[in-house]
Amino acid sequence: MKEITDIQGAFQLHNGVAMPYLGLGVYLANNDQEVVDAIHWALDKGYRHIDTASIYKNEEGVGRAIKESSIPREDIFVVSKVWNADQGFESTLKAFEDSLNRLQLDYLDLYLIHWPVQGKYVDTWKALEKLYQEKKIRAIGVSNFMKHHLEDLMEHTTIVPMVNQMEFHPHLVQQDLVDFCGHHKIQYEAWSPMMQGKIFELSILDDFAEKYQKTVAQIVLRWNLQKGVITIPKSVKKERIDSNADLFDFELSQEDVRRIDALDKNLRTGPDPDNFNF
Repeated sequence: MKEITDIQGAFQLHNGVAMPYLGLGVYLANNDQEVVDAIHWALDKGYRHIDTASIYKNEEGVGRAIKESSIPREDIFVVSKVWNADQGFESTLKAFEDSLNRLQLDYLDLYLIHWPVQGKYVDTWKALEKLYQEKKIRAIGVSNFMKHHLEDLMEHTTIVPMVNQMEFHPHLVQQDLVDFCGHHKIQYEAWSPMMQGKIFELSILDDFAEKYQKTVAQIVLRWNLQKGVITIPKSVKKERIDSNADLFDFELSQEDVRRIDALDKNLRTGPDPDNFNF
């Protein structure tokens, strides 16, 4: 098991970059004071990883919050993603520059291909490789890539993705994909770790919450980390942001980790990476 120490702990990517294993997701956060406040609260709590995307339409707010913060830029791990409509070699290079301008940053810590757009993701990846070699991005990765997407990508390009950000929660474990990524030293990362709120309907998690004297959300996020999966719960509420970070004073037994694994139903709350049309 990878070592989990505190809120600013990190997992090391295969290029040596340390990626904090707990981050704040800002999907659906408004591009105004809402996202700025959320990031300030997170940074004050000790978070050092912020995950956005061009399609979230809040990169300006994210950039403003980072600029206003007293935390040095180099201590904050900033992630964005290229959207589907911008995929392709030249258009990805432009989309990256546009994101950087909106964020008012000189570089990104991680840039991801948001979805595996058929016929485009290889050229998109080649653009990411170029940006990486130019040191405009510290690490590059993908999101929503299944095993066959990864195999195709690795067959036609030079650099193995450092990260794969996937829907991951007790009803969608995809252990084969987790293992495949582990074998290729691709760091697994969870989006929608709370199943869009549906984890609170799983009664077995109430039992674990009682056993460990923690909330259901804390149980699930701790399970993410103990699986070696980076997690980015999203919230714009201060008390939730604080609570989601309170994960470092307990540890799930290996048996309980396996019991949560056993809840897997291969059930998605979001789109299917093999069948999306946006």
